[in-house]
Amino acid sequence: MMTRIVTGALLLVILLSALHFGGWVFSVLWIAALCLAMYELYHAFAQAGHRPVTWPSWACLIVSIPSFMLMQQTESLFLLVVTFCITFLAVAGIVMFRREPRLEDLLISLMPVTYIVIPGLSMLGILRVDPVLKQQMLMAFVFLIPILGDAGAYFIGVKFGKTKLIPAVSPKKTVEGAAGGLLFSTLGALGVYAAGSMASAALPPVWHFILLGLAGGIVGQLGDLFASLIKRHCQVKDFGKIFPGHGGMMDRLDSILFVAVLVYLYQAVWR
Repeated sequence: MMTRIVTGALLLVILLSALHFGGWVFSVLWIAALCLAMYELYHAFAQAGHRPVTWPSWACLIVSIPSFMLMQQTESLFLLVVTFCITFLAVAGIVMFRREPRLEDLLISLMPVTYIVIPGLSMLGILRVDPVLKQQMLMAFVFLIPILGDAGAYFIGVKFGKTKLIPAVSPKKTVEGAAGGLLFSTLGALGVYAAGSMASAALPPVWHFILLGLAGGIVGQLGDLFASLIKRHCQVKDFGKIFPGHGGMMDRLDSILFVAVLVYLYQAVWR
């Protein structure tokens, strides 16, 4: 437990520093995190006996990063769609021309694009939001909602958890823990509202924040459960060992990536 707490504190310091500097500093650290998460995911699939085609997904990530950082939103989304289609055709062609083509290898090869690349690029899209206060609030949503939700689910689940949530996917998760996670996610969103209201009066109604906290809590827990399903399939406890007590980068990003997509979509309608 102490190792987990110390590692978590160090990760929090790194995160707060990255958020403080923002811009290219955060972007470089975030892209490095995405690359490490992709490597861990492909490595887990390879350990499970699959033969994923990796280079088209890496190419998709490399091409899409500058588009989301430098191009207009509509143009970058169009380029992402085109790049994904080319990635699909490349992976499909390589897998089908193998001596033993397997559909699961094709699907697994493309999973990191939909699970890591596209959600990860959503965060880069949020970095381009103006004004800066709005951008900072959205980024706080992305991290606070899943992190507090995970903490609430853990502590409430340990103390009060009795009813298993989805034992076939994650035997330790409980309904009580999930409810606690939603409560903490919502409180985190309200905390962002409270902090933002002290700096600006031009904020959406408070019920926006409540709904975003609840929706983000649900989406974040689905991301965590999906990661658990992958780990059970690959028969690994964690995706990596880079963070003592916390596993790998993918173990830290599993819920954050899902919430990033939700917040990116929300910012499009926040006026």
